[in-house]
Amino acid sequence: MKVINMKWFASAAVLGTALLTGCDIPPQETVQRGYRGTGMEAVYSPEALQELVDANQVPAAIPAVSSEGPKAGDIYQNVQALGHLSVGEFTRLMAAITEWVSPEQGCNYCHVAGEGFEKDTLYTKKVARVMILMTQNTNENWGAHVGGAGVTCYTCHRGNNVPEQVWTIGVPPRHASGVVHQMQNVAHQESNAYASLPFDPFTRYLLEDNAARVQGDTALPTGHESSIESTEYVYSLMMHYSDALGVNCTHCHNTRAFAAWDQSNSERVRAWHGQQMVKEMNNEYINPTNDWLPAYRQGPLGDAQKVNCATCHQGAYQPLLGANMLADYPNLSKLAPAPEAADSIMDAVEEAVEDAMDMVNEMESASLDQGASTGEAH
Repeated sequence: MKVINMKWFASAAVLGTALLTGCDIPPQETVQRGYRGTGMEAVYSPEALQELVDANQVPAAIPAVSSEGPKAGDIYQNVQALGHLSVGEFTRLMAAITEWVSPEQGCNYCHVAGEGFEKDTLYTKKVARVMILMTQNTNENWGAHVGGAGVTCYTCHRGNNVPEQVWTIGVPPRHASGVVHQMQNVAHQESNAYASLPFDPFTRYLLEDNAARVQGDTALPTGHESSIESTEYVYSLMMHYSDALGVNCTHCHNTRAFAAWDQSNSERVRAWHGQQMVKEMNNEYINPTNDWLPAYRQGPLGDAQKVNCATCHQGAYQPLLGANMLADYPNLSKLAPAPEAADSIMDAVEEAVEDAMDMVNEMESASLDQGASTGEAH
């Protein structure tokens, strides 16, 4: 009996040790996220925080160059997105993008060796041009989400040709014929943080124009009714938000009143703008590149690899923990001025100069006339 008890005790000790190894070692750190007394706080493990810091280091910036001198569009051929930069700025940004996106392949990732740089032979060059425009548009027009630090190519790529976190339209696993798969209750799906919820919430809310709102503000579903299916898809999206940012629900919500915007943190508003921004990225910039992509850069249904929250955040509450790389690369902060706008500015300047010269001539003429009448010499 004693032998049996000892074996049982040893087995229990081993099992307990195995279970404890999956727990974070105390003490934990907490950060208050909302009003006192509401339980709105974030809990962090010091070890996990250090790993997060190590994974979000930014590369040293290439020394800045002058914006003076000839423009890239006047010197080089087929410079469509960055022609307004000086040759120095253009060369510096190309070197940085190479370091961020293709450190192993170098320039040949987008350009064919021995062929003119102006050629659009490789699909990667055409996609890169669109991605530069997307980055500039994001920084210029989506300050409600990326304001402060902004984004660069490195925010998502981090030394990879394709960002590590991308998605394509979901395909159900093998199932019995004649049965419609509900796209949920599938194991090992990272997209919904390994829950049993639908594993493709992205198509509905980060590609199609659907509102992710199912929580009513009354005890009974009166005036705001959503199906259980819609609720599950939204909860799956929220699981993705939480996992992608490394936070819990209280990062955005007061969990006693999920529907109340006035009791939510400002991050909830920022997240809403982020959802609209990502939809624009996927529809206006990424999907149009699909005609150029090889099959190995597409999903099972032939669609382009698209972005979601994890593409930029990668487990951090702010991409790169808020590091402002845009300050070192301001050429990515806004789109190039439209050519017609530049022409109209020059026309306005020339017209203003002509008006000023006419005014000067009129003043000189009037002065001469006055001098002649009084006998003064000029």
